[in-house]
Formats: sequence, structure tokens, C-alpha cells
Amino acid sequence: MIQQKDYKFWFCTGSQDLYGDECLAHVAEHAKIIVNALNASGNLPYEVVWKPTLITNALIRQTFNEANNDENCAGVITWMHTFSPAKSWILGLQEYRKPLLHLHTQFNREIPYDTIDMDFMNENQSAHGDREFGHIFSRLGMERKIVVGYWEDEAVQKKIGSWMRTAVGVVESSHIRVMRIADNMRNVAVTEGDKVEAQIKFGWEVDAYPVNEIAEAVAAVSQADIDTLVEEYYSRYQILLEGRDEKEFRKHVAVQAGIEIGFERFLEEKNYQAIVTHFGDLGALQQLPGLAIQRLMEKGYGFGGEGDWKTAAMVRVMKIMTQGIKDAKGTSFMEDYTYNLVSGKEGVLEAHMLEVCPSIADGPISIKEQPLSMGDREDPARLVFTAKTGPAIATSLIDLGDRFRLIINDVDCKKTEKPMPKLPVATAFWTPQPNLITGAEAWILAGGAHHTAFSYDLTAEQMGDWADAMGIEAVYIDKDTNIRQLKNELRWNALAYRK
Repeated sequence: MIQQKDYKFWFCTGSQDLYGDECLAHVAEHAKIIVNALNASGNLPYEVVWKPTLITNALIRQTFNEANNDENCAGVITWMHTFSPAKSWILGLQEYRKPLLHLHTQFNREIPYDTIDMDFMNENQSAHGDREFGHIFSRLGMERKIVVGYWEDEAVQKKIGSWMRTAVGVVESSHIRVMRIADNMRNVAVTEGDKVEAQIKFGWEVDAYPVNEIAEAVAAVSQADIDTLVEEYYSRYQILLEGRDEKEFRKHVAVQAGIEIGFERFLEEKNYQAIVTHFGDLGALQQLPGLAIQRLMEKGYGFGGEGDWKTAAMVRVMKIMTQGIKDAKGTSFMEDYTYNLVSGKEGVLEAHMLEVCPSIADGPISIKEQPLSMGDREDPARLVFTAKTGPAIATSLIDLGDRFRLIINDVDCKKTEKPMPKLPVATAFWTPQPNLITGAEAWILAGGAHHTAFSYDLTAEQMGDWADAMGIEAVYIDKDTNIRQLKNELRWNALAYRK
């Protein structure tokens, strides 16, 4: 389950002693004012912590290594109030291992035309100092996020807050452990991948467990615990018997309750934050995990179907990045199923056999039981609903053999024209930007998978920043996508990211 960690971000101001103690006192005072204003703005999801002004190589190195070692520090925000010689930062930056945002601002909004003199110019030269600081990042070939604008402006504060969520996703990525129950679906290419390289790049640990080992954990769940959870299901969701015997229906629901409890206990005991299942290898499990997996995703676990560990980890990353968002609309595992190709009504019907996270639901959520042709088990209970409308993103992390690529598509979620009473799964319906024809062609050209990690609450910029921080290629498909340009971009990327 997602645990809201008390992350903080350090605010480090650069300067030097060339202009005297009075100037340095003003630098420190101004930095504190900015930090206090950021924290009071309500636009940042995490606290900013003021740090003493950095003016020497030794102090810069010491501060950055302290940031590395502080588990609650998720990143550093830097600002050069005056001129800070960039060679002073080299060693500290080379040893720094967390996300960094370069805030290019200045304390005063406006030039004080009537009073400005050289003392003011020397003290307030962020236009000078931030360029020197930015140069050394480019010289070192290091990744950073740059935000430009006045620190009191809401747009600037929201950009900082948005980056904070990406930074937490980067830091938390190294803590993600994915439990694989069985292997990938036979003969499927896109869900395969290099798990060792994924651990090198992202920090993910991806481990396999025999299905019957986790089935034993399910079998060990007491009937009393199962009954309690079934009562919760019945109080929270609509029950759609649709002619099925009520007692038999409840027995099938109870199977999913046992799976949810057993899986969660096993995941917590072994310290895993994401899980994959495979309908072709269920061992002693009575049903394909459906309702159980949907509920685990809602609690914050990542999931991927048919052994898709890359998508499972990405769902977990994106769940972490969205934690604490007010009025969040949801994040889920998803799969492209079928098209509507009627002119003017184009879109993709998204679903999965069972496992779509109810965090994205719009309106009532029901429990249904229907036969499942795959899995050779009894009819599994699942949550059924339709997804919210509005803008969202769909992402696909793929392994190209010599590198990873993250594909990020802006999509517009809509309602279907008519209900689908015979379809017993949760669904979403969206049109990829810029439109279905171009969007689908671009996705296929880029090698995108049929599984996606999907979210209403994150932006393409945030996920692109995550990819940049991880040192992998990001491909954007959005309103500006042009196929000819995309083909050239993919060619250039093949050279730029070649090992």
C-alpha cells in the first residue's frame, strides 16, 4: 500500500564572498523569504527546507552529500542569487545522486529604476549567476529541470510542485520491487524485457515466485477475515446477480476476498510494491485474480497482466507520483482492445479481462461474475464501471534491446455513445491526440505496447522529466505530432541513445 512519506526538498542558494558580509546577509534573508512564500503558497505538495548559502567547494560538496544520505530529502532546488563560480560546484554535482531543479528567478520582480546602482547590480545578478551555474550542468552532461520565472507567480510555483512529484517518482523508483507470479504470456514480445538492465536503469527488483507459494498464503486466510471483507464489498459496491444464485455468487466473491487478503499479506511480508499475474498459470488458485487485483491497485500497488512487469512497475511509479493530489481522478493499468472508426466519433475502447483500477471509476461500481474463457477456473468476480472523462496520459515503457523507451500519449477520455450491458468488464474510451489515425500510427511506429500505465492526474511533461532523470528516451505523441517529423525523431534518437 502507498505510504505517504514525509519527503522534503532542500533550497540551496549559490553566492560568493566577493561582495562582503552585508551582501551575503541579504542573500540568506531573501532565500528564506522565498522558501517561506513557497511553503505558504499551497501550490507545492512537499515542504521546502532552507539551507545556508553555498559559497565554497567544500560546503557545496558537504551539502549535496548530506542530501544524498538524508532519506527524507527527495531533491534539491538551486538558485544563484549572485554570481557563483561554477567550478566550485563540480565535485558536489558529480557526487550528487538525486533530482535537481534549477530555479532561474530573482528576488525583485522589477528593476528599481530610480535607485538602482552598482551595489544593487552586484547583489542581484541571477541573470548572470544562473547562466554560469547552468553552463556547468551542460559541460558535465548532467540532467536537471529548469524552471524560469518570478518566484511569487502561481504558474512558477505550480511548475515546481509538478516537478516535485516527478522527483518523488524518481527517488521511489529505486525502492520498487515487482513480484512475478509465473512468466510472460507465451510468444508475446512486448511484455518481455531485460530485468537486469531495468534494475540498473530504474532500480527495480523483479523477482519470480511459484504461483502455489502465494496460493498457500491465500489458503491460510481465515474464514472470519474473508467474511469481514465480503461484507465490506457488499456494503460498498452494487451486487449484480443477473440471474445467478445468490449463495453461489457470494461464494465466488469470497474467493476474491481471500485472494486480496492473501496476496496483500504476501506482498507486505516480502516487501513488494507491484505484482503481475498470468491467466495461464494459476496453480491452486480457484479464480483468476480480478476484484482482488483491482482493489490492490486502488491501494497503491502496481499491476501488469500476463507477466508484464514493466507496466506493473510503471503503474506503481505513477501511483506514487500522484499521492496526495486533491480530487485525484485515478491511475490504472489499461489495455487497448477495440476501435470505434465512425467518422467524427473515433476512439479506442480500453479495458482488460478483469483488472482495471476502480480509482478511475465515474459513478457506481458493481460486482459481476461472468465466465472467463481463459484460465480454466471458476467464474471470477470483478468490479465493473465506466471511467471518468477528461484529459489524461497513457504511457508505455518498452525494451528495444539496446535501450528503454518511454512513449507518452496525451489522450482525451470520453463517454461511449451507448451502454454496453453485455460487456462484463470496467472500461474507458479515449481518443489519442492528435486524432485516432495519427495517434495510432505514431504509437505503432514508436513500438508502443498494448498495455499502458494510464493516469488522469499526471502530465506528459512530468513523465518526460522522469524519463530524462532515468537517462532513457522519451517519445511524445500529442496535438502537435506529425508522422514525418516523428519518423525523423525516432531516427535521431536511435543515434543519440545508442550505447
